Amino acid sequence: MQHARIWRAIDALAARRGLSASGLARAAGLDPTTFNKSKRQTPDGRERWPSTESVALALSAAETAWDEFAALLDDRPGGAGRAIPIVGMARAGAHGFFDDQGFPIGADETVRFPDLGEDRVYALEIAGDSMEPVFRAGDIVIVQPGAAVRRGDRVVVRTRAGEVMAKVLGRRNDQSMELLSLNTAHPARSLAIADIDWVARIVWASQ
Repeated sequence: MQHARIWRAIDALAARRGLSASGLARAAGLDPTTFNKSKRQTPDGRERWPSTESVALALSAAETAWDEFAALLDDRPGGAGRAIPIVGMARAGAHGFFDDQGFPIGADETVRFPDLGEDRVYALEIAGDSMEPVFRAGDIVIVQPGAAVRRGDRVVVRTRAGEVMAKVLGRRNDQSMELLSLNTAHPARSLAIADIDWVARIVWASQ
């Protein structure tokens, strides 16, 4: 996932709809300068990346599916990227469905996603409303087992009892982990570390 490729794909997305980068941002309900070339680097030259939310809104405005955007990212026509496993949360809770690193071993459905090199990732279909309005039931999130996680990251957690949930990582120490919901109707949860099977970081989402 390269900085230049992401921005090139956004430009291509706009062009396919007969829009400028500013026009795409306006159509998505964003500030018109969101995708401008001047916003792609900081004044001191550091790379500035578009947010997942802004990309999701742009895809919606352009009526473009994630796999089509993946094709633009990969600079190929048609079905670009590589096929990765996709699983539903209910199935993810089944005993023996994941290996010791938190990677599914029984998934027979796949979805296209830009090649991440050697990174092992899979797709998970969101269920429930605890992460609304960012993630809604039916949205697809890309999960990377084994990636370092820190407070504030959006993560998928599986308990030893088989419960699978998408949350925001809160406070964590050697004894417990706090898991937060974006939907204020769902209270924060605190789980004992001994009760957690694994935690995987959400690295991308397709809405």
